Amino acid sequence: MFNATDQLVRLFYMLYKALSISTLVALALVELTTQALANPNLTTSTQKPTNRNHVVTVEESPSQSNNTNNVAVTATARSAPSTNARTISPSNEISARSSSNNAITDDFAVTATDVQIVGVSEELQQVILKQISTYPGGSTSQSQLEKDVAAILNTGLFADARATQASNQNGWSVVYEVTPVVVKSIQLSGNQVLTPTVANELFESQLGKSISPVNLNQSAEKLNQWYKDNGYAIAQVLAVEPTANGVVKIEVAEGVIGNINLRFLDEEGKPTEGRTREDFLKDDLQLKSGDLFRVDVVQQDLRQLYQLGLFNQVDISLNGDARNIDVTYELTERAARTVNVGGGYNDTNGIFGTISYKDSNVGGVNQKLGFELQLSPRDLQFEGNYGSPYRATNPDKPGYNVEAFRRRTVSRTFEGDLPLEGNQEFETPNEGHFGGGITLTKPVNGWDTSVGLNYDRTSIRDRDGNLLPEDPLGNPLSFSDTGIDDLVSLSLAVAKDQRDHPINPTQGSLLSFSTEQSVPVGSGNILMNRLQANYSHYLPVSLFSGENPEVFAFNVQGGTTIGDLPPYRAFNLGGQNSVRGYGSGDVASGRSYVLASAEYRIPIFNPVGAVLFADFASDLGSAPSVPGEPGIVRGKQGSGFGYGGGLRVDSPIGVLRADYGFNDQGNSKLQFGIGQRF
Repeated sequence: MFNATDQLVRLFYMLYKALSISTLVALALVELTTQALANPNLTTSTQKPTNRNHVVTVEESPSQSNNTNNVAVTATARSAPSTNARTISPSNEISARSSSNNAITDDFAVTATDVQIVGVSEELQQVILKQISTYPGGSTSQSQLEKDVAAILNTGLFADARATQASNQNGWSVVYEVTPVVVKSIQLSGNQVLTPTVANELFESQLGKSISPVNLNQSAEKLNQWYKDNGYAIAQVLAVEPTANGVVKIEVAEGVIGNINLRFLDEEGKPTEGRTREDFLKDDLQLKSGDLFRVDVVQQDLRQLYQLGLFNQVDISLNGDARNIDVTYELTERAARTVNVGGGYNDTNGIFGTISYKDSNVGGVNQKLGFELQLSPRDLQFEGNYGSPYRATNPDKPGYNVEAFRRRTVSRTFEGDLPLEGNQEFETPNEGHFGGGITLTKPVNGWDTSVGLNYDRTSIRDRDGNLLPEDPLGNPLSFSDTGIDDLVSLSLAVAKDQRDHPINPTQGSLLSFSTEQSVPVGSGNILMNRLQANYSHYLPVSLFSGENPEVFAFNVQGGTTIGDLPPYRAFNLGGQNSVRGYGSGDVASGRSYVLASAEYRIPIFNPVGAVLFADFASDLGSAPSVPGEPGIVRGKQGSGFGYGGGLRVDSPIGVLRADYGFNDQGNSKLQFGIGQRF
């Protein structure tokens, strides 16, 4: 009995002891688990990824065409598929947030009660907030913090980053400790004209300092402006990419020219076959394939094409982007050939017939040929010329023009009534000119320069062909006493033409100087020097709304003759190409002169325009120094003013001009001409 009881007690004691030990073990495991959850005291540091490229990309504004350099600067993390292109701005809102506060991962999800970023500026804090997925009140975890650190380093804006967390009764307080990149150097790619020196100057605000996306964007905009200011309108910054080692990579595209094309258009803008040879035009273009697109070079090419006189309209079109762009010159040709047949009657020649031929584009290479013949029972007159322009592609060969002529016209110098006694009458004599010349042209230091050798045999005759060396008052009409003068001369002229169009300029200027020195040989033995200067300026304005601008045009010119002066070589003032409202030569005939004109040109509708004008001219009191004083004898006043209005019509043979002018003597006159007044 005793033994059975004793064994039973021992059994219960062993069961109790085993139960106590199990309970203690369970309590210890619970305590350890609780401590692990509440007090992890862990530090997370992630190795830097090998590929960090937070790219500041320069893109074209969607509202602009491919050939503009208006750009928007955006930042793109290329190596992070989940990060889209975005504009770097301290004011951007945080968008990369977790959508759930109870995300469950392989490690434990904990509430982030507080998130701090230390070691960087407010601007870079905003960048980091857009990269991380941990935010106050949201859930995070150990693996999420590792991803956040990787995303921060992947921007390339930071040299180092780590995340630490401290537990509290509600979760974790998270601190991101980051070190920004210090910019050490600039690395260019895609550049030809942009030098490292210029790039360093424009990005100077970043060198040696902590990186700033805003400053990078501003420097990229300065670089785009530098391209624009230097005429590279297509060039632009494509991307600015910071790296963790302090090197900022700048990718640019500078508008490399691909193909250069020519497209001929008719007056309606439809493609047509051109007469001008394409190789002739391309050889003279300054813009070449492989060059960078420059505004000043294009403008020079357009001006050169206009100055050929072959085209009514010249434009360009661009196709491509800043890396490679094709340029097409769109050309509308003028009518190059004209043939005219006509006839008429005048007091000088009686009944006459005329035929003329003109071709300003012989062979499609801008060579010029012209011929005019006038035949009457009394006389045979002709003019002929042939020329080839200077070409920059063959600089050793000057341009040239050869001409020959025989013509007879009423003398504008001797036109007017003489103070004769009684019933005496004296008809205005005719000037006959026979001769020719050759002129060579070539640019010199930016000036169009020409030199010429000329011969002109001038005779003064009455209507019946008799020589008239003097008038009834004994005033000489020629320099020699025979009525025939020989004038052999050397001429020199220089001009600076900066007009946008040689026929109908709307802006720019034209300045020219000329001198003609005679050689004292032949009849009259004339030794003289004739000097002239001429300046025109064109200013576009938009006083009325219209497709084409109005133009204010101004011209001032003057001249004088030194030495011998045949009276018929005096400067005659007045007429359609001088002071409008007066007849030709009615204002003055002087040794010297000055002439000023102003016009307001108004386009009405294609091809018609209107003009308001004012002209003034004076012989500067030089009329008495002309042999025979033809201006004084005929009562010319010496100076005059005219004003009025007119119409212009752009035609295949040139601008047709009709002006109605009023002069300061109370008279008016309707006058016609071809070409603008200046």
